[in-house]
Amino acid sequence: MKKTVALLVLILSCINVVSAQKEKDEELAMKAQIAYLDSVDHAMKFEHGTIVLKNSIAKINIPTGFKFLNAEQASFVVTDIWGNPPQEVLGMILPENAKVTDASSYLFIIQWDEMGFVKDDDADEIDYDDLLADMQEEIETDNEERKKAGYDNIKLVGWAAKPFYDKEHKILHWAKEIKFGDSPDNTLNYNVRILGRKGVLILNAVAGMNQLPTVNKDISKVLNIVEFTDGNKYKDFDPSVDVVAAVGIGGLVAGKVLAKLGFLGLLAKFFAPLLKFGKLGIVAIGAGASAIWRFITGKRKEDEPTATLLDETPTEPSTDEPSENV
Repeated sequence: MKKTVALLVLILSCINVVSAQKEKDEELAMKAQIAYLDSVDHAMKFEHGTIVLKNSIAKINIPTGFKFLNAEQASFVVTDIWGNPPQEVLGMILPENAKVTDASSYLFIIQWDEMGFVKDDDADEIDYDDLLADMQEEIETDNEERKKAGYDNIKLVGWAAKPFYDKEHKILHWAKEIKFGDSPDNTLNYNVRILGRKGVLILNAVAGMNQLPTVNKDISKVLNIVEFTDGNKYKDFDPSVDVVAAVGIGGLVAGKVLAKLGFLGLLAKFFAPLLKFGKLGIVAIGAGASAIWRFITGKRKEDEPTATLLDETPTEPSTDEPSENV
């Protein structure tokens, strides 16, 4: 009996030692990754003033209180730090005091979708409440496939900011409140689309819902900062040679909420074991969470679920004849 008790005590002691060592190793790994993320922030070279985008489609006048991160660095953040698959990123716009790994801030990711010329003649006819209901129904249907693929459900809670189209300046913007799985914190997905001759310039800000007041306060500073270069402006559309997009204003808004899971969902999926360290939060700029998880678990990047920043919007050109009315 004494030998049995002694053996149990020894086993429990070993378990405690292993558990304590594992926790210590995890904490050390977490600290190492945080140090790495801090070094990434310090290495970033930000720009101000007028920026010509890499593809020369447009230039951006960075407003006071913001800074710009070029395409190469922004792509590194999106792919290597946030753990997304490679994709074309033209840059990022951040508040002046923000870091790319700062969970308490947000940033706008800049991308280009050469979907063709987007007609805006449906803009005044859209019932956005009906559109929201259709989008919510579609998401519920798609959740079955997401579940089979091992992803959390997505719920479109509603508009965080109802869609608004500025017909004079050809700027569409709206915000969605999204819930991933059982996450206690909902996600803010703020979308801006600036219409050009051959497609739309995309500014997407993803953050926690608690950051909506900050984004709302700043959004007016960001909406009018894009200027398409000569030959690429909406008014430069040539119906004899240019392709017309398969979607109008309603179609831009109704694009898939987030392709597959979305990079925020990826963070939520892998971040739960790390919350006890308290450094980062599950919001869009909780950058590096997937990289930290790989560091701790040894999981290869190609084994992780894929994620993307763009809403899925049909980009096939329309088969309709281009309209003369621009």
